[in-house]
Amino acid sequence: MRIPLPDSGSLAATVALPEGVPPADGWPGVVVVHEIYGVEPDMLDVLDLFAARGYAAVLPDLYSHGSRVGCLARAMRQLATGRPGQPAADIDATRRWLAGRDDVDGDRLGVIGFCMGGGFALAYAASAPPGVRAASVNYGMVPRDQEELRPVCPVVGSYGGRDRGFRPHGARLKEHMRALGIEHDVEIYPDAGHSFMTDGHHPVAKLALFPLSHGNVRPAADDAWRRTFAFFDTYVAHPE
Repeated sequence: MRIPLPDSGSLAATVALPEGVPPADGWPGVVVVHEIYGVEPDMLDVLDLFAARGYAAVLPDLYSHGSRVGCLARAMRQLATGRPGQPAADIDATRRWLAGRDDVDGDRLGVIGFCMGGGFALAYAASAPPGVRAASVNYGMVPRDQEELRPVCPVVGSYGGRDRGFRPHGARLKEHMRALGIEHDVEIYPDAGHSFMTDGHHPVAKLALFPLSHGNVRPAADDAWRRTFAFFDTYVAHPE
């Protein structure tokens, strides 16, 4: 499917909905922001996990504006500078589309991201978008300046202790959340590395990114998903 963009054009996206009839006030919703590898099967699995939990889930393809290489280069540059630019606009267009559905409660939304998408999800949540009540940041980049995160909603995050590239970001996220007094649940799993929460098979990444100890670690993944869903159920699906 395609999501219309404010100025012109559209964004490719995939949607997964819970089974059955939506409740009178609509399902809670979640925007899934993919890893650096793009819309891979493991990211589509995330959609199904949320749909099975009763969330309307949508995954925008951040690389659907042109060539994959060009989109990736632009996205990484924007992430490194802390100015998400087009990715933030794409995530916001996706949120607006999701919130506008008749079967979704636009006041009960969350955003979750992985790797590159984790950094984008955090930056987007820090812009205080309407209806977004929780953000899940998984092995994503965290800004050094904690003031950039002052407006952020409650955050749940998971990082790998063997991930030498992103482990410091997990510690930084926990420190920022404590200092700012923001509700959070951030864990660093000692036996896990990068991308440990999904079943993606990226053999090139395992060779090229060996300092990250790339790959699925099932015990850590199971616990991370348990915490993530518990957090979203508390702050998104059933807010006080």
